Amino acid sequence: MIAVLGAMGHRTVLSAPPRRVVSLVPSETEAWVALGGLASLVGRTDYCVTPASVAAVTSVGGTKDARLDDIVALAPDLVLCNQEENTEAVVRGLARAGVAYHLSFPKTVRDAVGLVDDLARLQGLDPAAVDECITLRAAVAEAEARRGDRAPLRVFCPIWMDPLMTVHGDTFISDMLDLCGGYNVFSDRPRRYPLAADRGLAAPWDALRVAGRDTRYPRVTLDELVAAAPELVLLPDEPHPFSEADAAVFRGLDLAAARDGRVLRVPGRHLSWYSTAMAESIAAVTGWIDQARR
Repeated sequence: MIAVLGAMGHRTVLSAPPRRVVSLVPSETEAWVALGGLASLVGRTDYCVTPASVAAVTSVGGTKDARLDDIVALAPDLVLCNQEENTEAVVRGLARAGVAYHLSFPKTVRDAVGLVDDLARLQGLDPAAVDECITLRAAVAEAEARRGDRAPLRVFCPIWMDPLMTVHGDTFISDMLDLCGGYNVFSDRPRRYPLAADRGLAAPWDALRVAGRDTRYPRVTLDELVAAAPELVLLPDEPHPFSEADAAVFRGLDLAAARDGRVLRVPGRHLSWYSTAMAESIAAVTGWIDQARR
């Protein structure tokens, strides 16, 4: 019997390692295959493109518009889902169809390490004996030990350009920055409702009215950004593919990051993917931050 606990207290129980798996989460597809699960992967999303070997696996649509009928038709023993990347309708549909699923929602790097361990367990493996899991835990422990040796660098990392959106401290991206020596300059800035309030044009709703809404992705203004005074600006290529034209906007602002040539376009996967490749991501993000200190 295999049992793991996912997001929202959902318990995934399997009688044996699954022989037919559908993954609706690109980073989990990558991790599942890295842990040895390619032979069991029978379905993926259009955005599950790494490693290259998954190209031959049947697609069931996008992360937000996965086709429930196509998933069920593949007769999976397990579907890998994420509370944020996938829709509630698909997850509820799987439950109604009696299809076993694992629901993830890592908000910290340590959460993500636990998720990778769970994916190993679902394959019938002991994480303590899996090289990928051992390497990942060691990389996180090393980064945590280094974190206390230096003052954090002030970092701005947007996720969308128009409207300009970024991340609150209660997100995986923010925790990755913190682990690697950065300080998310909007870590304490929640998303305000209604939209006009988030843009500073109206009074925000009270906590009772906002209850249940996701406040982790605020819309911010360029004036707020200047006031936040980041020393480094990281422009990822996903979910919004920040361009050179976008970078020019930030380079034209009165920011230390702009004056010192520290507005960088970077691979977004290193900031937001929670897979077995996080050791590589920690090294990359730490490198960007350390380079900006010089």
